[in-house]
Amino acid sequence: MRYDSARLTGFSDTAVKERKAGFDTPFFLLVLLLLTMGVVMVLSASFPRAYYDPGNITGGNAAYYFVRQLLFALLGTGVMLLASKLPMGFYRRYSFPFLAFALVLLMLVPFVGVKVNGSRRWLGVGGLTLQPSELAKLAVILSFSVLIGKMRGRMRTFRYGILPFGAILCAIVGLLVLEPHFSASIIIIAIGGVMLFLGGVRLGWFIGAAIAAGSALAVLLAFFPYASSRITTWRDPFSSSSDEGYQIVQSLYSIGSGGLSGLGLGGSRQKFLYLPEEHNDFIFAVACEELGFIGAALILTLFALLILRGYWIALHCRDRYDFLVCAGISTLLAIQVFLNVAVVTNLVPCTGISLPFFSYGGTALLIQLGEMGIILSASRTILTEK
Repeated sequence: MRYDSARLTGFSDTAVKERKAGFDTPFFLLVLLLLTMGVVMVLSASFPRAYYDPGNITGGNAAYYFVRQLLFALLGTGVMLLASKLPMGFYRRYSFPFLAFALVLLMLVPFVGVKVNGSRRWLGVGGLTLQPSELAKLAVILSFSVLIGKMRGRMRTFRYGILPFGAILCAIVGLLVLEPHFSASIIIIAIGGVMLFLGGVRLGWFIGAAIAAGSALAVLLAFFPYASSRITTWRDPFSSSSDEGYQIVQSLYSIGSGGLSGLGLGGSRQKFLYLPEEHNDFIFAVACEELGFIGAALILTLFALLILRGYWIALHCRDRYDFLVCAGISTLLAIQVFLNVAVVTNLVPCTGISLPFFSYGGTALLIQLGEMGIILSASRTILTEK
């Protein structure tokens, strides 16, 4: 399915051309810049915990987390370049097999998954851990893009525009609730809603979905003490600063200590076993402490530029599938960045959401860079102004 170039870009047919030479260089350089900053921050944030080794994991090697993250960053860069060379037709062809693979892995998690902090969210693979929910996010984007292309013209009906998509979301979210993994469920529902909006679903369905989500949240708070305690802690973390609110209080201390220009790279004090998950979900707090408001603003500006460039590529795609995939991945990146920063700053209740390219985690980094490679693949043949 091809877009009309003049309608898509706003240029006349004589003012556009198809670019075939290579992928989008600005997007690629922004990814590399954020990746480099992320690896450096993992080194700075993780060396105290790695050295003191409270969990008997690192053997006292202060560079343990950094070396692993660096290796995965290099491997992930190769994955990104490989993904950028595969044609978009490849991703279209294998969208549903990939979805089936993600569902199978999610079904395995409750039975053979690795249990951490009371939740089974990971599968152990040869000494490494894989979080199937990361694959499920990409699978939703790829499969929904194919379905929307097939249902074009019928997306405003319940049978074709809601039912098949809702079945996929219910299957994935149902498996995630069993782990439990509510943050991934929220992200997948959000990205699914964005894809349906781009596909042309009636606005009334979104209003109904919002009402249903509110009802589900009420049930969640009523029957899952885990979720209701998160809300209570979020409203006043200092009332339980030595218990449930400890992590967010330490995060706020880190951010406040950074001030305008920060304590300097490596100068964080909260990372010395005061702030939990300092090299993972809360690495942005360490970045704020060491780089200050200026450094934090720079990181967020780079993320904003990358996301906007992803949307720019999407809007210049000639193929509807390419457009939907690029827009979906860019939206997924935007959601994860926003929610991670919102959690770290206590704008929303605390939950486990990593910061792309920064948070420690090898397999997650590979998947994120693979997603960037898909956008680069789509950028190889786009419409540009002469």
